[in-house]
Amino acid sequence: MNLRPAAIRAMGRSHRVIYRLTRGRLLGRVAGMPVLLLTTTGRRSGRPRTTPLTYFESGSDLVIVASNGGEDRPPAWWLNLRDDPRAMVTIRTQTEQVTARAANDDEYASLWPTITSTHPGYAAYARRTTRPIPVMLLSGRGGLETKENAPGR
Repeated sequence: MNLRPAAIRAMGRSHRVIYRLTRGRLLGRVAGMPVLLLTTTGRRSGRPRTTPLTYFESGSDLVIVASNGGEDRPPAWWLNLRDDPRAMVTIRTQTEQVTARAANDDEYASLWPTITSTHPGYAAYARRTTRPIPVMLLSGRGGLETKENAPGR
């Protein structure tokens, strides 16, 4: 029995609660990277599903990586976005609606080296799995200001 997915889910639940209670002052950064809360619509339940994720910036887009810790299964949030690309993003105390799309080949080729040099764990995840790790761009965040260090700036 693989306990890793269950442990990841439990950590995600705890992270969400602490992030919300402290308005991102605690767990607003993990491994030196900024964290957002991504709320998608469950593809089977139709209910909101919120996941803490590290992110990068590229121009006006937020960049998230569907690594799922290098598991062979893609993360549920990615499957949800694939079915319905509309989502909500919370960064500290600001929440905005965004639309997700997969990075095209040129964007991926440009972003992946920056992602893996900023956080080498993503390269390790890619080596651990046989599936390609999607990179998603979240657009439409008009007034959301993050002021974080990130690729593409």
